[in-house]
Amino acid sequence: MSLPPARKPYAVYAITLHGLGIAERLLAGLPGAELYVSEKLMAKAPAGALSMKLPMGPTLSRTFTAYDCHVFIISVGAVVRMIAPLLEDKKVDPAVVCVDDAARFSICVLSGHVGRGNAFTERVAGVLGSTPVVTTASDVRGTLTVDILGRELGWRLDDLERNVTRGCAAVVNETPVLFVQEAGEPTWWPEDKPLPPGVRYARSLEGVDPKAWEILLIATDRDIRETHRAHWENSVIYRPRSLVLGIGCDRGTPEELVERGVTQLLAQALLSPASVKAVATVDLKADEPALLALCKKYGWELQTYTAAELDAVPVPTPSETVKKHVGTRGVAEPSALLASGATELLVRKQIYTEPGAGRSMTFAVARIPHSPRKESVHV
Repeated sequence: MSLPPARKPYAVYAITLHGLGIAERLLAGLPGAELYVSEKLMAKAPAGALSMKLPMGPTLSRTFTAYDCHVFIISVGAVVRMIAPLLEDKKVDPAVVCVDDAARFSICVLSGHVGRGNAFTERVAGVLGSTPVVTTASDVRGTLTVDILGRELGWRLDDLERNVTRGCAAVVNETPVLFVQEAGEPTWWPEDKPLPPGVRYARSLEGVDPKAWEILLIATDRDIRETHRAHWENSVIYRPRSLVLGIGCDRGTPEELVERGVTQLLAQALLSPASVKAVATVDLKADEPALLALCKKYGWELQTYTAAELDAVPVPTPSETVKKHVGTRGVAEPSALLASGATELLVRKQIYTEPGAGRSMTFAVARIPHSPRKESVHV
């Protein structure tokens, strides 16, 4: 689960004199923006502008995947023809915004949701004082955006394809939709704003008839594919970053052993790695190569605590042996509790090793607690 290479924020393209003036306004209002200008306008372009030959095809073949958002001060029809051969998949395609030569309209052309095109369009329009043009139904109607719900909170879709289109249609058409929140922040929808028509809210899958709803939207850190098969089949699954892994390990434990241990123990507990927010441990392990490598690979935070801080936390399975060597009666359990802010563990201490390894690790899990929304109902 390696991270994709970072993209630059904005590329702005101008091929007319009026467009160049608009582009300069965008450079001033969009931090990190880079300007591409046709060769014939370079003499009038601001410092730092990049020259491009016309037609733009060769330039776009190089820049298209290098930026989060492309702003063209060019007609929509011309832009559509230019970018068509470059499109790959909505999961990776960047946002494309078109601005007319008088800066009256800023138009979202591509990647409105997943690529944040709608948000970029609003930003461009705000800089120019133009009218934003967004045609995505959920944004126009001010309802849930199923494919990016919770993204600003760090939530991830479990599967970008499974049931997402059906979920979007159900919400837009105001058919019965149940949002079930087992984990994660309650602010996925403004707490002072009523839920959209057709959408209801619950805190548990228990008692929920999956056939009674057009679609279930489920925020959970659990793997429910087998335990709640019918619910899983009729749902879109969101993965909040709600889990903290407490880990202790022998000095020099191989990276591969720790990774296999984490993978196996999460699977046994029916918990999703996509919901892990952080790894917590004793400060003596702040430089442990296996833990540093694990956090770097998966984009997890590493949080550490002193032995005294850990020893002050009551835990279910204290160890005097650990106390003798580390100065605290536990590492995995108390660190998970401290880092999460929870008062009880989701998974008590587990020990993982392999034949002949000569090293072992301990593992515990806690869930970050959040208050329920006011709409919580029994369904």
